[in-house]
Amino acid sequence: MTITHRRVGTGDHKVVVLHDWFGTSAGWGPFLDYLDGDAFDYAFLDYRGYGERADVEGDYTLAEIARDVLDLADGLGWESFSLVGHSMGGKAAQRVLVEAPHRVRKLVGITPVPASAYPLEGDAYDLFHGAAAQPANRRAILDLVTGQRATAVWLDRMTSQSLAHSRPEAFAAYLTDWTTQDFAAKIAGSRLPVHVFVGQYDLALTEPVMRATWLAHYPDAAMEVLPGSGHYPQYEIPVAFATRLEAALRA
Repeated sequence: MTITHRRVGTGDHKVVVLHDWFGTSAGWGPFLDYLDGDAFDYAFLDYRGYGERADVEGDYTLAEIARDVLDLADGLGWESFSLVGHSMGGKAAQRVLVEAPHRVRKLVGITPVPASAYPLEGDAYDLFHGAAAQPANRRAILDLVTGQRATAVWLDRMTSQSLAHSRPEAFAAYLTDWTTQDFAAKIAGSRLPVHVFVGQYDLALTEPVMRATWLAHYPDAAMEVLPGSGHYPQYEIPVAFATRLEAALRA
């Protein structure tokens, strides 16, 4: 039985899409309306403890997400596919690459977490690790990663969606895993076509961070800075981002 997922398109190019720490398969904003469904077939996966799989028990780790991705692809009959991962989903996508490199066609990271550890210290540690229980922390993180430019309405809506569609224990466990796991040595040197998007106003996963990690790990990686956007280009610049994402997948 195929794992619960959302589909957009019926094209020949198969793509598994992985959401961020705050999101779900439904949490991609207006940019979904601008994807080319004739050329691409997108499968959006909810993680265990999130969205339509909120009641699915699990360990809530990146390795578990990778296994679910492969099970989903098997259920869809996809022998090979591209991967698109946003933020934490970018690190989960790299875990898929560790498990089944022969099945991955292309890899696109959207303001992505690297395969190395992403240590949080001091106030940042308290802010992130308090977010499972404190809505104000979630809102503050969203404000930070969008460059403190987003409206209060959007910040409140994104915070509410995150609270409503993720289990606190899953939210907390995924944070521990994506900040501490380090499997960079297992993907370093891969010649897979890789494209990394970074937001101009993202104050966390910045251009220097991408250069020191993603571009250092993948010899053939290309990086693109998205003007006018922070950590959430699918919301901040939806038309432009849909265009750039699919250009990267076609390259």
